Amino acid sequence: MSAPPLSVQERYARWLDAGTRAGFALLVAGFLAYLFGLFEPLVPPQQLVWLWRLPLGDYLAATGAPVGWGWLEFLDRSDYSNLAGIALLAFVTLACYASMIPALLARGERLAALLALAQVLVLLAAAWGW
Repeated sequence: MSAPPLSVQERYARWLDAGTRAGFALLVAGFLAYLFGLFEPLVPPQQLVWLWRLPLGDYLAATGAPVGWGWLEFLDRSDYSNLAGIALLAFVTLACYASMIPALLARGERLAALLALAQVLVLLAAAWGW
């Protein structure tokens, strides 16, 4: 006998639970990598106090720090690796809504599926700075 299908709320909750656990694990791993110097940071910690006083443009010029999605190419740096966990946590809600769409359509709830799709599109637009 197979298990009954998950409700939309249960599907959302399971995706949310898995995503937040994975995001938290990435945050902890990134922090530990930075704390123990497992790989080199883009900006050495000793320079941060001086650099934080600079206006943003000067800080970016002095450090070569990325803007926008440019941080992705610095995931091998210990001070940027923790951003992977933050990004995953930010995208968990989007994944949860996206996972609901097929279930809502299967139940004939087209309006709810359309609203979930609209949420996905708005979150994607926000992530890309529109």
